[in-house]
Amino acid sequence: MKKSMLTGAFALTAASALVLTGCSADGSAEALENGDRKDVTIAVFNGWDEGVAASELWKAILTEQGYDVTLEYADPAPVYSGLASDDYDVTLDTWLPTTHADYVEEYGDDIVDLGAWNRDAKLTIAVNADAPIDSLDELAANADLFDDRLVGIEPGSGLNRVTTEDVIPAYGLDEMEYLTSSTPAMLSELTAATDKGENIAVTLWSPHWAYDAFPIKNLEDPEGALGGSEGIHSFGSASFEETHPTLAGWLTAFTMDSELLYSLENAMFNENGSDDYAPVVAQWISENQQYVDSLTP
Repeated sequence: MKKSMLTGAFALTAASALVLTGCSADGSAEALENGDRKDVTIAVFNGWDEGVAASELWKAILTEQGYDVTLEYADPAPVYSGLASDDYDVTLDTWLPTTHADYVEEYGDDIVDLGAWNRDAKLTIAVNADAPIDSLDELAANADLFDDRLVGIEPGSGLNRVTTEDVIPAYGLDEMEYLTSSTPAMLSELTAATDKGENIAVTLWSPHWAYDAFPIKNLEDPEGALGGSEGIHSFGSASFEETHPTLAGWLTAFTMDSELLYSLENAMFNENGSDDYAPVVAQWISENQQYVDSLTP
């Protein structure tokens, strides 16, 4: 009887030590009391501002909850490869059913869909609001008014693939120069053209803070080459639900409407003069505390 009591006491002491030291039961990684591994790596697509905003928001929330959060920026291809190999834990910016479908098809067996947190996403070709055309089927015939250029974003993006494989052939835009480099470069071109009062055509997507910052409009897409509305999904690695069961539950339940997202993006990218997002996000959280508190019940 005494031996049994001593054994039980020792086990209780050991378990308490695990909680106090933050070590997981197998000693493999530091853990939180909610059962999650303490460190979490969020992969963020270069230049996709809604993903940057959501990732910075969750970084602030999780840091307050005691997590060690790392944001790793990369293009989509290495992000999905890294998720599949457990180099990353989660990414918050997968567009389905169109934009990132190829990556999900390729890596689907090794990554986990945690669900859509926004369902208003849409790929677009945007022009200045006072441009003399309203539809993509007018662009080729009026290409000279846009300096024979269509300004794109990152070559590895899903938007670039859809533009190259679907939009350009569907509307006969082969004669236009299609420029790809980065989202900041595209926005720089958009800013310059707006300041000069010149016409410009850019690849863009909604939700994006540019719609509040610039006088622009979407060209109609009668051929449906850009696809319909999409959902923005969170995807985790194959082991994510095991290593971070609580966080996986939070992200599965996570929703954010476009108005809230616009307000966060505007605060971070339009009204903020630096790349230090932490104080801006902290201020936004304080102004939306009830919503933020609801994300980690």
